[in-house]
Amino acid sequence: MGYLDEAQHKIVSDAVAAAEGTTSGEIVTVLADRSDGYTDIALWWAIGASFTAMSIFAAFPEFFLGWFDWLAGGWTVEWTQGQVLTLVLALGLVKFFGVLAIQLWQPLKFALIPGPIKQQRVREAAVRNFKIGAERRTHGRTGVMLYLSMREHRAEIVADEPIAERVHAEIWGEAMADMLAEVSRDRIADGLAAGVRDVGLVLTEHFPRDKYDENELPDRLIEV
Repeated sequence: MGYLDEAQHKIVSDAVAAAEGTTSGEIVTVLADRSDGYTDIALWWAIGASFTAMSIFAAFPEFFLGWFDWLAGGWTVEWTQGQVLTLVLALGLVKFFGVLAIQLWQPLKFALIPGPIKQQRVREAAVRNFKIGAERRTHGRTGVMLYLSMREHRAEIVADEPIAERVHAEIWGEAMADMLAEVSRDRIADGLAAGVRDVGLVLTEHFPRDKYDENELPDRLIEV
């Protein structure tokens, strides 16, 4: 199930059509649930927790062995080296799979992902989608993609090389700010439409529409 219904899709599509009415640029909008599965990050957290638990056990073995003796009814047991090693490994495995299991709750999983990694993966996904859906697919290479990734709460704007040469990345800041301001209020369609309008103004300044211009890319919002 997507984030937006048909009426909300139309809000974005209409904004794209209106923005392209004054520029030769082509605007593509993509709405993603997430940009990556982050399985590697989940595994690193599980491995880190496992080794931390085993290290603490190794640093304070008497405490943990006494605790296990208490669980056994308070009888002191003469632990062999093999039993201690087995206990350490068992503790590490329980910690490993336990941390993996709690990360099945998606809000926690994404909260544990460092911000710079989210930003990098969102950027990579945006560029990947741009290469597939917009790069060099227009006459004059004037494609721009607005990419919004919901789970990471991040967005990217990617442009064809001729646009990037004229428009510095910082220029897109206002479009990003206007878009995310609406999205943060759970007004996703309005946020994308606001970003599209701002991008359209920038494109109109640098790439005004001429009488031979044709609509080369679909105006519709793409949900992935």
